[in-house]
Amino acid sequence: MANIKSAKKRVRVIEKKTLRNRMVKSQVKTAVKKVQTEIKAGNAEAAKANLQLAISTIDKARSKGVLHKNTASRKISRLTKAVNKITA
Repeated sequence: MANIKSAKKRVRVIEKKTLRNRMVKSQVKTAVKKVQTEIKAGNAEAAKANLQLAISTIDKARSKGVLHKNTASRKISRLTKAVNKITA
């Protein structure tokens, strides 16, 4: 355990950030799973609706710095491509 006051504060701050990052990542994973479930079920309209929510969630994670911008773009691109494949 840290002995210096500033090091103790860094530990507390990191714990808060880790918790926030974990929550945001969990939200992203849940949103992506919802889209993938609708794709497998073949529900094009529900998949499109869930896609919009997933894109919003991923963009929020990117803006908070939880996801790298290329990772977020890749996730959005793959989801969009999959949804477009079932609607076409």
